[in-house]
Amino acid sequence: MKRKVVAGLAVVAISFSAGTATAAGWWDRPKPPRPGTVVPALPAGQANPMIATGVGIGANTPIYKTSGLGPAALNTDAPAGSEAAYVDTGVFPGGTLPAGVTITEAQGINVLRRIGENLKAQGLSYSDVYTMRVFLQNPTGAAAADFAGWNRAYRQYFANTDLTTGQYVPVPLGTAAPAKPFVINKSRPSRFALEIENLPVAGWLVEVEVDAAYPSR
Repeated sequence: MKRKVVAGLAVVAISFSAGTATAAGWWDRPKPPRPGTVVPALPAGQANPMIATGVGIGANTPIYKTSGLGPAALNTDAPAGSEAAYVDTGVFPGGTLPAGVTITEAQGINVLRRIGENLKAQGLSYSDVYTMRVFLQNPTGAAAADFAGWNRAYRQYFANTDLTTGQYVPVPLGTAAPAKPFVINKSRPSRFALEIENLPVAGWLVEVEVDAAYPSR
């Protein structure tokens, strides 16, 4: 009987030790964001990463979600429903694109300006965006979506500061020399970008939706 009890105790001790080893270090994990705050997880060792690897959202954080927004038909000189109709003539007078600026890049700029207007109407700004979903369609005659053009448009409004110095990082418009971005913004939302076959409006090449967090007061 005594041997059985000792053996039983030994088994219990081994089981407890194994459980402790599995759980060890839980207190060393990063703490969750404070209520009302959003904390991006950024790639280590990069001064100017494009996107966050993830985002932590504190409890009771008020958030705002846009619908999917595409470019506005601002180029009235182009045929209705054409890709060129969605060039923002406020940025590109007459709808003429400078050297190297792609139609996806131009539409991306158009969409992001609309995103900014949408956010402003809710008392928010680009800096409050913490996640983004992007849908791209192939331009006419192209075999694939223009991710490079989209990324140039994105950098004009997001992720364009050096995290070590706080200074803005010049961004190219098409093939022009990099220059001051349209909106200086250190925000790096989590993001995905997908190529899809058809967007819901004829002529659209870009559709974007974002989530933003209301700043803590």
